[in-house]
Amino acid sequence: MSSTSSENGSRLGRRSLLAAAGTLGAAAALPATAAHAAPADGAPAAGAPAETASGGRYPANWSDPKTYGLADNRPDLWPREDNSFILPLELRPRDEERGSVWMRDTYVNCFTVDGRPLYVATGTTRVPGLEPAAPWNDGIFVWTAPSLRGPWKLADTTGVRPGTEKGKVWSPEFAGENRPGRMVVAPWQEHWHDDEFGKRGNVWAPELHRFRDTWYIVACMGDHSRKVGSFMLVSEGGVEGPYRLVEGNREKPFGDPVAGGPKFIEPGAYHHIDGSLYTEGDDAWLVLHNDEYARFRDDMEDIVPTTGLPRFQQQPYEPEPYLEGAYVFKFAGKYHLLHAAWDRTSLNPDGSTRYAYDPPGQGRVQYQYDAIVAVSDHFEGPYSPRWTAGVGAGHNNFFTDHRGRPWATFFRNPNFGYWSDPSRIADSAVAGVVRLEWTGPQGNRLYVKRRNRSGRDTD
Repeated sequence: MSSTSSENGSRLGRRSLLAAAGTLGAAAALPATAAHAAPADGAPAAGAPAETASGGRYPANWSDPKTYGLADNRPDLWPREDNSFILPLELRPRDEERGSVWMRDTYVNCFTVDGRPLYVATGTTRVPGLEPAAPWNDGIFVWTAPSLRGPWKLADTTGVRPGTEKGKVWSPEFAGENRPGRMVVAPWQEHWHDDEFGKRGNVWAPELHRFRDTWYIVACMGDHSRKVGSFMLVSEGGVEGPYRLVEGNREKPFGDPVAGGPKFIEPGAYHHIDGSLYTEGDDAWLVLHNDEYARFRDDMEDIVPTTGLPRFQQQPYEPEPYLEGAYVFKFAGKYHLLHAAWDRTSLNPDGSTRYAYDPPGQGRVQYQYDAIVAVSDHFEGPYSPRWTAGVGAGHNNFFTDHRGRPWATFFRNPNFGYWSDPSRIADSAVAGVVRLEWTGPQGNRLYVKRRNRSGRDTD
């Protein structure tokens, strides 16, 4: 691989972007109840400082729980008021009553366009009148900004599609734009109806990438679609589009059908979900949540091979739970492989609370949707043991700002666990970003920026 990256490598150094932290409203405050959360078995007590790094230049890695697969839920790993904030995204008419954009699977990135930084944001959104983004939603919206702090404006799609809601860059509703030789929406992506659910078809977890001066969107048709799985769009213009479907997705999602998904999905319809794009130099890879990846053809119209995809060399938990939202991020010469995993609580034999990335089971209750990470010298691995990088920050992405400083996104999962509680649900499903800290060339870890640690602050 090339040592330079079009979007995933460190670009211009690493200094702080938090000098103005707290100046915006809508801060992502850590709930007071989190301060009393019990630590994972074998982990230091909550609030304990990290070990001192050599020379104090970098914060040190925290000691891992004694049992691999236990979750580290210390308050320092939560997005908090002092390390995170909610993006002030321009509201659409549907957002006015809530006062903020309802979003899952928040994605943010920064690119240099015409010599200036351009920040982009997108994610899973819902239609008015539905609580979740199911059984249907109406497509992918994009916001842009010159700075992470904003102003965040909906992408100006008025010149591409006059009369359509501003910012909507792709939708199953656009099937009427298909022309011979140019497919915008495949038949398997279109809205459809049945007697059980009525209108169906939803798009999930979009990501926006810039590669070889071209904009790409990788996204997933959700559980209520005719076929469930990942696909890619390519822009024939700017970030606002117009976008069309790549050739490899005209008949189906990427990869092979796999087992999984709700019982109402038809046999053979479920493919690899939550697709992501990783680029480095002139090469590009598709990353999928089933531990798999594939290189894109040079023309970016399909992957090779299209079936029997290779797998990342990972160190799974025993037993391995269902993981989602795979994402690869290169930082300081190392590859970081992200997954989303449910931290489930249960009881230890002594009656204390166990926090672990366990599969579902009797007595196990979904608590937080965490970001877990492993690191490697190579894209394909082998990867290190995983660690908890952010509590409640699962199904996210890592990115660097225009000065090369690392950040992560989060959204606070409203479906289950901590953020589904009626007292917190109004603060869930948000477009949040949180500062990350790097533990240096010896530690080689990225964590949500912690408060209580020794060593000099490297911001």
